[in-house]
Amino acid sequence: MKAQLGLLLLVYFLVVIGVAAFQRRLMYFPDRQLTHPAEAGMSGVEELSLSTDDGETLVAWHVSPRAGYPLILYFHGNGGSLSDRAPRFRMFTASGYGFLAVSYRGYGGSSGSPTETGLMRDGEAAYRELQDRGYSSDRIVLMGESLGTAIATALAAAQSAAALVLDSPYSSAVDVAAAHYWMLPVRWLLLDRYRTDLVINEVHTPILFVHGNEDDIVPVRLAQRLFDLANEPKTFMAVSGAGHLALESPGVFPRVREWIDARTNVNRHNRRAPE
Repeated sequence: MKAQLGLLLLVYFLVVIGVAAFQRRLMYFPDRQLTHPAEAGMSGVEELSLSTDDGETLVAWHVSPRAGYPLILYFHGNGGSLSDRAPRFRMFTASGYGFLAVSYRGYGGSSGSPTETGLMRDGEAAYRELQDRGYSSDRIVLMGESLGTAIATALAAAQSAAALVLDSPYSSAVDVAAAHYWMLPVRWLLLDRYRTDLVINEVHTPILFVHGNEDDIVPVRLAQRLFDLANEPKTFMAVSGAGHLALESPGVFPRVREWIDARTNVNRHNRRAPE
């Protein structure tokens, strides 16, 4: 028995060491290949090169909004690349919205490797680009999906924007890791903690939370925990039957669009219908 217990403890110890050593490989799943917008079926998209304040070069996609419509500053999740979000970007442009989406360091043609500190700098570089292009803060909607909700929220806490939209948000990466790896001491091990719960009280712009009630990646209770910490005005849009990343679920984006329009004074009855 002692020998078996000792072996189990040794295996457990080795697993903990392995998780600690390779945790960023377990957190970030970048597609590093550069895919141009046209290759992703996106016409009329400008491909940009952004510089971060720590010397990285980032790929970004940009489309100007139709006159009188806002621009969405978009932050993607922990896997894939911008090309995987092309269906979302098409929904934005078809609704008259512009967008700027940044490919994080280590993703899709961008230099460097992903870390929490680095991705926060990537978000700041994207916001600076919009300032340099003359976009006023009351025409910028910050939007993040999954991992990107932490970046969008941190940016909203530090900069001005018309609204903040969070698709499948979470209180912290520590809470998400603990929900999946409850048998490991992840609260002690995690380097990139994404403590959105510590900054959301500094956000004073309207916030929309969108979350599937059957999300098996980010439990909806973690989104609800974050919602409870947020300032008013705030709205929680629970999507029945939806899993992770609910924005593309049937009937969801029209509701999100209506919410964005109300916060950015878009009156579609007096404008040309989306193409």
